[in-house]
Amino acid sequence: MRAILSLALLASPLSAQDTDWLSYGGGVHGRRHSELAEINTTNAAKLVPQWIFQTGLPGRFQSVPLVTQGRIYFTGPSNHAWALDALTGASLWHYTSELPTGINLCCGQMNRGFAISGDRLFKVNVEGDLVALEIATGRVAWKTKLADFKRGYSATGAPLIVKDMVLTGIAGAEFGTRGFIDAYRIKDGMRVWRFWTIPAPAERGGETWPSGFYERGGGSTWITGTYDPDLNLLYWGTGNPGPDMDGEPRPGDNLYSCSVVALNPDTGELKWHYQFTPHDVHDWDSVGDPVLADIQKDGRSVKALLFANRLKKIHRYHSS
Repeated sequence: MRAILSLALLASPLSAQDTDWLSYGGGVHGRRHSELAEINTTNAAKLVPQWIFQTGLPGRFQSVPLVTQGRIYFTGPSNHAWALDALTGASLWHYTSELPTGINLCCGQMNRGFAISGDRLFKVNVEGDLVALEIATGRVAWKTKLADFKRGYSATGAPLIVKDMVLTGIAGAEFGTRGFIDAYRIKDGMRVWRFWTIPAPAERGGETWPSGFYERGGGSTWITGTYDPDLNLLYWGTGNPGPDMDGEPRPGDNLYSCSVVALNPDTGELKWHYQFTPHDVHDWDSVGDPVLADIQKDGRSVKALLFANRLKKIHRYHSS
């Protein structure tokens, strides 16, 4: 079956967002809430299809389209991406990059979308590249290697724009990899910092792993994080430890797998963490979207992180 992208419009023109940056999740807070009011409960029943764009590709589409200045930008599986005219559905450009052979993937070649900053779009390619495209033409401005797919790594998540950096995670925990979160300069793709989600023995949390295990401990980061500019903190969820179903060779809590980590976005320094499932043996990845909100507690406003995890933290693992 070929995938299609369809958009229903009212008779009035589509309201496009004009901004210098756009990100997966509707913004750095990850709330996915639109303040646009042209479509509401009084006219939603009048929506009718205006056009359908056929990609001509098989596979699953998990991309979140970004709409700005009358254009729609979205990614597809197998390293494809498009720019469309939002009113007509006409293709403005199509980016594609051939996949190398021999990629190990647990869950398919999907891609979760773009980030936009200024006149550039940013996406990952499944073989582990971060790519910057010219927003007007789709031409490659720069490309940076995140990790080597021959070691089991892959990339599927949407990047996040924070200040003058583009941030991204990685996948591949099922193949004996070591997860990380990276920050790169928007202007040229140079790496600013890397936070390893599985600590080395001498690092904080390293004692929760057996000796020599950290380099294949898992902890993938394929779902986009969020950022609080007031606190200057970055939040990101992490996936399963490795091997995911067999905990016997990795006694301990296995930090920072199945956790949410809070980082200083300027340096990548860990500020705090919360592990939802210590010593996971059920593949309970904690990679949901970390949604930021202000909530009321005891009569005062409190900054909070909302996280829909697979399992409530109900125990701690203790090795014998």
